[in-house]
Amino acid sequence: MGTKTSDISGFYVVGINYKKTDASIRGQFAIGNEQYEKILQQATSRHLPEVFVLSTCNRTEIYGFADSAQQLAELLCSETIGNIETFLDIAYIKKAHEAIEHLFLVGAGIDSQILGDYEIVGQIKQAVKFARDRQHIGASTERLVNSVLQSSKSVKNNTALSGGTVSVSFAAIQYIREKIASPSEKKILLVGIGKLGRNTCRNMVDYLATHNITLVNRTESRAAELAAEMGVKHAPMERIAEEVKAADIILVATNAEQPTLLRSYLEGQNEKLLIDLSIPCNIEKSCAELPGMSLINVDELSRIKDETLQKREAEVPRAKEIIAEHIAELMEWYAMRRHVPVLKAVKTKLKELHTSPLFTRLSGEPFPQATDTDEQIQRVINGMATRMRQQNQGGCHYIQAINEYIATGTSGIN
Repeated sequence: MGTKTSDISGFYVVGINYKKTDASIRGQFAIGNEQYEKILQQATSRHLPEVFVLSTCNRTEIYGFADSAQQLAELLCSETIGNIETFLDIAYIKKAHEAIEHLFLVGAGIDSQILGDYEIVGQIKQAVKFARDRQHIGASTERLVNSVLQSSKSVKNNTALSGGTVSVSFAAIQYIREKIASPSEKKILLVGIGKLGRNTCRNMVDYLATHNITLVNRTESRAAELAAEMGVKHAPMERIAEEVKAADIILVATNAEQPTLLRSYLEGQNEKLLIDLSIPCNIEKSCAELPGMSLINVDELSRIKDETLQKREAEVPRAKEIIAEHIAELMEWYAMRRHVPVLKAVKTKLKELHTSPLFTRLSGEPFPQATDTDEQIQRVINGMATRMRQQNQGGCHYIQAINEYIATGTSGIN
């Protein structure tokens, strides 16, 4: 896989998110599975062994160990519509501890477009699994991600940061309730039933009190399965134009590189509310120019504020305290991992000393073959590891370990 170091000082994140870019710009750098596959293939040839990409509706980020952030940016942009010059002009670059902290904040939903949006956890898991299945997640990245997920779970269980029901999918339901009178009486079309689409469907059934919903998906069997579960209708993708004509409200949650809902489907139609939950946008932008068409995207949905979000904001300080605790534990693990080669070498040397003819008791007799020799050596190594974490004294730790072991062996001599 390459020889790139996984020392924490070489860990980077390079990315863009909703804070400096709108949905159209983010769409230029969105990564689908086919692009992700090619990025990881190139990572191998570029000697970047530990890399993963997080691409959601409000961010595209590449994480990994590298010699420079430029390497990761070039790798990501090799498969995006947008060019690297544009990307670097708007991207943030974080390194080492700052990059680690960023991933923790993302995992907890603190850096989400809608504060506390817990859907990001599933997206992180999916992104890392994709890279892991292709051998691009090493021990260092694995430990980091596990710590992030544990921290996120602790934040969720011990704070109200993700309390209430607020996410991009639920924000769409809130918007419908605010803008549409008697939404349960309207015909709703939902195109795309990935995780976001499924959540949106459930929210509509639960919070709009309606089953007047038709599902359309590229793989019709999946639409049929969810329709049966939720008590709604479904239709094949080939009939999308007909379903668009019949609908009053249309939500699109597909993940296509090109628009799924075209202007031609809407020309001459009655008034409709169009909600685009996709990145890149999957409703043709010019649809908004047609009479009676109201188009809203994820950026506009994220501006919805309510009491739930205000309560979440009050939980941020406690959430950051929990994150700090998990980061401290992770950094201790990284510090120990850095010393592992030295500790192993000293352990081997102590075992050699134990069997050496030169290693004798003060009385001149051979050092006894104690049954707890391994335990004695391990205690010495543990002490050495503790001192190495606390202070850097180089070879002094090695000399002290030998002295301690000799002292252990000679103690109790009459």
